Amino acid sequence: MPKPGATLTADCVLLGSPAMPRSVSRDRIVGLLEGAKDRRIAILGDAMLDVYLRGDVERISPEAPVPVVRVRDRRFALGGAANVAQNVAAIGARCDLVAAVGADAGGETVRSMLAAIDADAGSLVTVSRPTTTKTRIVARAQQVVRVDEEDDADLSGEEVERVLAAAGEAIDAADALVFEDYNKGVLVPRVIEDATARATARGIPIVVDPKYRHFFSYQGATIFKPNRRELEAALGAAVDLDHTAALPETLRRLGAEHLVLTLSERGMVLISRDGQIKRVPAMARAVYDPVGAGDTVTAYLAAVLAAGGSAAEAAVIANYAAGVEVGKPGAATVSGEEVLEAYDEYQESEAGAGTA
Repeated sequence: MPKPGATLTADCVLLGSPAMPRSVSRDRIVGLLEGAKDRRIAILGDAMLDVYLRGDVERISPEAPVPVVRVRDRRFALGGAANVAQNVAAIGARCDLVAAVGADAGGETVRSMLAAIDADAGSLVTVSRPTTTKTRIVARAQQVVRVDEEDDADLSGEEVERVLAAAGEAIDAADALVFEDYNKGVLVPRVIEDATARATARGIPIVVDPKYRHFFSYQGATIFKPNRRELEAALGAAVDLDHTAALPETLRRLGAEHLVLTLSERGMVLISRDGQIKRVPAMARAVYDPVGAGDTVTAYLAAVLAAGGSAAEAAVIANYAAGVEVGKPGAATVSGEEVLEAYDEYQESEAGAGTA
């Protein structure tokens, strides 16, 4: 991952494959983002609650050689599939989040936070396990420890049936489907297969943000979007980005129409079923915090496809959004207006470079 403050440009050499067109036209971006506001995205996967406890360290505990953090501030943030939902809402599209939460304070917080951004929380399924909660204790801008409260075993029995029922209703009303997999137990094979079949029957695009447990279970996806580490872990081999001839075979194994491989500071690469391999250079100028950028990319890919954009257009626009997101602290959302501002800034910088 790039370090905070690192500078990225769109001109770095990434791959030995042809670059994507430098940009989609501004009018086209405006049209697609406006079109996305009339669309509904179903998001199916693992929702999480992020808790940030910030404070000061003034002494070491007498009980053990560990710092004592005096908490000054407590902040909640939506994570996982819930963060994708809030990014979709920030675009202006409607969303329906199908996920599992516990009958606990964390679940109520997730519901209330979704309601505050007008995201539909009606499809959240209450299950007999705690809401996945990640608590980060931060002192002097340094994370001291992270505490995870979760049960990540696969859901089963009646709980799976309720997830399937909620997913079916959401997909039937949706213009695109997102699978947001964090290996927390919602996306079991039966849920993946049933939801994929339902979305395919309706002819709506499917975007997958995978993890290793069911990596090869998303046959039929429109865009399959792993990062490099996830892809290499699933394949059991390194991915040579300077010699990309093996990537089409990887796409064939995945059974998707397109593979969007995110590469952090190196941008993205788009591999399509027709054998084309194109790169999308990084658009960020300064990196503050890369956390949450993948969720922003997923939301924009789904929204642009739902609005009738191509996979290439979705990748370019999502890349602009990612460039904005990494300039913000924590898992942040990116509005369509911010994407257009990033587009304008990039065009101005390119014009300046051309006349220098």
